Amino acid sequence: MEVAITVFALLFLLAVVLGVYATVKAVGAAKRSVDRGITQARRTVEDHTLRAKSLVQPGPAGELAQLRLSLRTSMRATQDTLHARVAEDESLKESLALFERLSAHGFELDGELRRLESEPDRATLAALLPSLRERTERITRSAESLRWAARDRARRFADDDLDSLSAQIDVEAGALRHWTETEPAAAPPPWPEPPAADAPSARQSWPEPPAQAPAEEATRPAIDAPGPNPVYPWQKKARPESTT
Repeated sequence: MEVAITVFALLFLLAVVLGVYATVKAVGAAKRSVDRGITQARRTVEDHTLRAKSLVQPGPAGELAQLRLSLRTSMRATQDTLHARVAEDESLKESLALFERLSAHGFELDGELRRLESEPDRATLAALLPSLRERTERITRSAESLRWAARDRARRFADDDLDSLSAQIDVEAGALRHWTETEPAAAPPPWPEPPAADAPSARQSWPEPPAQAPAEEATRPAIDAPGPNPVYPWQKKARPESTT
C-alpha cells in the first residue's frame, strides 16, 4: 500500500513539473512572438517616418533621413536573404558571419545618423554629410554584394538542378519510346492461297448427303410382313357351328 502511494505521489509530482514546464515554454513563446510583433511594428513606423522626412524636410535633415532609410532597407533585405537560405546552403554560414561584422558598422552608422537628426546646426550637418554619405554607400554596397551573391548562387543551383532534371526526363522519355525504334511495325497476316482446281479442297465443308438407294430397295418395306399366327397347344380349337 505504501509503495502504491509513493508511486502515485511521484506520478503526480512529475505531472505537475511537466505542466509547469509546458506553461513556461508557452509563455516564453508567446512573449517572443509579442516582442517580434512590437519590434516589427516599431520598425515599420520608423521606416514610414523616415520616408516622410526624406520627402518633406529639405536640406541636410531630409538627406539624413534618406541615408538612414537606405541603410536600414539594404541591411534588412540582406539579413532576410541570408537567414532564409543558410538552412539550404551550408556555405552561406561564412557569408552570414561576414554580414554580422558588417551589421556592427551598420548599427553604429544608424545610431550616428539618428543622433544627428536632432542637431540644430545645419552648417555642421552639411559638412558631415559627404563622409556620412560615403560610409552609407560602402556599407550598403557590401550588403548588396552579399545579398546578390547569395541570390545568384541559389539561382545557379536551381538552374543546375533544372538542367539535370531535364536531362533525366529526356532519357526516361527516350526509354519509354524505344519500341518505336527497335520493333518494326506488325505486318498483316497473309491470306492462304486458293486451292488448285484438280486438288481437293482443304477448306472445311459440310458433309455431302448420302447417295440415293436403288429403286428396288426403295420399294422394299422396312419391316417384313408378318406370317400366319402360330398355334399354341394350350389354345382350344373352335367348335364347328351347327348347320341345323
